[in-house]
Amino acid sequence: MEYRKIGDSDLELSVITFGAWAAGGWMWGSTDRNDAINAIKAGYDLGVTSIDTAPIYGQGDSEEIVGDAVKGISRDKIQLVTKFGMRWDLAKGDFGFKSKNNDGKEIDIYKYAGKESVIYECEQSLKRLGTDYIDLYQIHWPESTTPISETFEAVGRLIEQGKVRYAGVCNYDVAQVKEANETLNIISNQIPFSMVNRGVENEIVPYCIENNKSILAYSPMERGLLTGKMTKDYKFEEGDHRQGNPFFKPESIEKTNAFLAKIKPLAEEKNATLSQLVLRWTVERPGITIALAGARNAKQSVQNAEAINVKLTAEEIEFINTELKSAGF
Repeated sequence: MEYRKIGDSDLELSVITFGAWAAGGWMWGSTDRNDAINAIKAGYDLGVTSIDTAPIYGQGDSEEIVGDAVKGISRDKIQLVTKFGMRWDLAKGDFGFKSKNNDGKEIDIYKYAGKESVIYECEQSLKRLGTDYIDLYQIHWPESTTPISETFEAVGRLIEQGKVRYAGVCNYDVAQVKEANETLNIISNQIPFSMVNRGVENEIVPYCIENNKSILAYSPMERGLLTGKMTKDYKFEEGDHRQGNPFFKPESIEKTNAFLAKIKPLAEEKNATLSQLVLRWTVERPGITIALAGARNAKQSVQNAEAINVKLTAEEIEFINTELKSAGF
């Protein structure tokens, strides 16, 4: 595995970091707790020492699964990355959306990052993760009802108390990162980035490069679209958030698969899967520090971890970029 420093901190994360959203089951149809725990352990055995989760993933389930999976591993050998600012148990802040929890019960999701909420959420996350500190604590989404300074003053207090090591953000634009950084040193921004979803390269990526902020790329596989295993008549399980998403319309799946067919020979030449080639390309993009890769079982987790063994030359990267462009991505 390779490891990279995050921003100007001394925190290092594994370049392939385990993304534990699907492990929580919520919005992914379902989850198998044992499979998820084994997936995290299998990744760790191959050097995936960093795990990214959030309270909202399964309304606590994902964090508890992560906590169970890392029991018995020396705490200084892993990096626990989690989030705050999405509440399903409090009607305050910006209303986000309606959803159903893993038991099928209707819940309302709010984006809220008031000071008392940040402190409360941190305590809950520490309990669920079974730890006394979080390596990187990130606001999950911007919200309009709390001044950014108030939110990050609260995170600053948690850092002073030793409950959090470093502060990050997710889904922030340039202006929001700048504002947060006035209150507290922000070392990273977690944003969506994939071969077929590269809008962030216009503004936020150049800003992060220039200001030494790391980017944690989420959905680098575009939620399974870039595995090459999706077909235009794919049937999603009940509760799967990909149903109705534009990326998963039949014509989008066909267009993506046509592109993947062009780069598949390169993957085969390297004795790699398409997913491994995609992940390696992702972490070779300027400004992209870490790729978050989810897995539902040990086999997928091992495959993700082994993506780091794929080596790409400048010419091969250029070939992929040219194919992307001619495919209209």
